[in-house]
Amino acid sequence: MSHHHSHDHDTTNAHKDTVWQELVCHFPYAVFSVAFALILISFVPLVPNLVYTAAAIKKQTHTLFHSFHFMHIVFASAGAMITYLRFCKRLLPGILISTISPAFFCILSDAILPYVGGTMLGVHMHWHICFLTELHNVLPFLFIGIITGLALSYHGADQQGLYSIFSHFFHILISSIASTFYLVSHGFTDWADSIGYVFIFLVFAVVVPCTCSDVIVPMLFARAHKKC
Repeated sequence: MSHHHSHDHDTTNAHKDTVWQELVCHFPYAVFSVAFALILISFVPLVPNLVYTAAAIKKQTHTLFHSFHFMHIVFASAGAMITYLRFCKRLLPGILISTISPAFFCILSDAILPYVGGTMLGVHMHWHICFLTELHNVLPFLFIGIITGLALSYHGADQQGLYSIFSHFFHILISSIASTFYLVSHGFTDWADSIGYVFIFLVFAVVVPCTCSDVIVPMLFARAHKKC
């Protein structure tokens, strides 16, 4: 009995160690992605034919937000599926986790936290959740992401690890851009004046949800199934 308890205790510690190792492993990629995203967004004013009134900037960045938010959903659902199937081969639970986890964390990182961040910096922010107002646009990206993750999972273990890091880097990069465009298009047009705060905010607001969506949540749910 005591041996069984000790085994359970060791397994719990191993799970905690693995979660911490995954966070530490992915954190540098995430920070570099956020930094690169801010560099890319800084070039937007140089794009020809853009009109630079506040209303025009909001409209143009709102379109860009949608593009990157929908791409974010693809990477999030694919990443969740890859991670889940690395630890457990049960397809139906994998599809379920790869639907629910990205839905929650994409909303959190791309909309809710930018809204809260802008409000905390004294900006009058506007509320917009695509999963509530544009589900017909969201679902195709979610579906294709799951299929992509499933296809990538058929590759070997070494390639899966490479794809996992590759997809996570671009997942964070796209999410960073989506979050920043949400800030700009929903009220924070002068974000560049507070770029230091924006950088710190994005690191925490994007890195943690995306790492949870890509790695932590699917891994924990996969390992919760004893018969995988």
